[in-house]
Amino acid sequence: MTDARAAEPPRRVGFVSLGCPKALVDSERILTQLRTEGYEISPTYAEADVVVVNTCGFLESAQEESLDAIAEALTENGRVIVTGCLGARGNLIRERFPDVLSVTGPQQYESVVQAVHSALPPPDHNPFTDLVPPQGIRLTPRHYAYLKVAEGCNHKCTFCIIPSMRGKLVSRPIGNVMAEAEALVKSGVKELLVIAQDTSAYGSDSRNQPDTWRGQQLPTRFLELCKALDSLGVWVRLHYVYPYPHVDEVIPLLREGGLLPYLDVPFQHGSPRILKQMRRPAAAENTLRRIEAWRAICPDLTLRSTFIVGFPGESDAEFEELLAFLQTAQLDRVGCFQYSPVPGAVANSLAEPVPDEVKQERWDRFMETQARISAARLQKKIGRELDVLVDAVEGGMAVARSSADAPEIDGNVIIEASDGIHAGDLIRVRMKSADDYDLHAVAVN
Repeated sequence: MTDARAAEPPRRVGFVSLGCPKALVDSERILTQLRTEGYEISPTYAEADVVVVNTCGFLESAQEESLDAIAEALTENGRVIVTGCLGARGNLIRERFPDVLSVTGPQQYESVVQAVHSALPPPDHNPFTDLVPPQGIRLTPRHYAYLKVAEGCNHKCTFCIIPSMRGKLVSRPIGNVMAEAEALVKSGVKELLVIAQDTSAYGSDSRNQPDTWRGQQLPTRFLELCKALDSLGVWVRLHYVYPYPHVDEVIPLLREGGLLPYLDVPFQHGSPRILKQMRRPAAAENTLRRIEAWRAICPDLTLRSTFIVGFPGESDAEFEELLAFLQTAQLDRVGCFQYSPVPGAVANSLAEPVPDEVKQERWDRFMETQARISAARLQKKIGRELDVLVDAVEGGMAVARSSADAPEIDGNVIIEASDGIHAGDLIRVRMKSADDYDLHAVAVN
């Protein structure tokens, strides 16, 4: 008997995912739903019947990248659906690209899928044979995955418009989060990267509403989430952790368990006045004391952060305060942005904008300062044996990451001989040398 579906041409959707890991998770959810409904995912514009572009809108440069991606998709395919953070500015996209089929903002998964239905009706499919893995469709390698625990943010940082795009903080119930985490681990994931706009505020919006996991009631709260994830037996890496006082309770777990001794904390600046202008939730002097206390408890703690130079009104003296903060904090991994006005951000109206050439000069000095700090901290690891997770093997070399290295944003551990090593392996290596951001190692038999 001939399957009637065999005569039906496949319905193919192309997908372009831009922006941060939080947007990547949104893309994975949309793709999972489309695959569940029988759509195929096209790797090329030419083979796609319609293209979805998941945009980013945080920085001006990201907005331009998103607009370029929409233009390319329209040129190469012609049938384009736009979603994501920049989609919240639908008028801008409609004015620039009147031919797009649909524009929706972030988290509007159902609206995106409905737009695909309108452009390309769902195929007939059998949910019992058109299988989608329990963990869904992922855009990351098999051995690591992002776990988004909340959406939105309650802060009112003057340089940011993410709350206006993604709304206020909404935490997922802890049982729901842990069910997804367990499914990912069962699928072979060896590292969970925990993300949200404000991960350490997890549960505060629901007043830590209890939820059920493994037959027990747990409060939906940051500490309990960390303890539960710690019990899964895989690497767990915490991102976007604001330095609230209750984060102190988690530091012993970073020293003792599966939670990696790694925190991604967006400090943004080192000048008290600039932090106040930014409406940041922590003062620089309190932050330095907290860092010192954290390292006393967990000496191997790796700290990653991001900063902004050239914020409106930033004086030479305040920039020097930022460099002094770097020298004192001795952070391991650091990213830096030059301030750029984002339509709708409160900071755009602040007086004394910093000239572009001054921003560039400050950015150069900042990165030179941090490169020296990073290089010195890496030198201290030479001779040590550490566990690393292998991301890729190519050209006789293996590219791996230690507990100090998040994928795509931090450094790597380059293993000289890759015989018998495969992507996804967790192996022991000895550090032989270091440069500004990467370590070079040999495997320990």
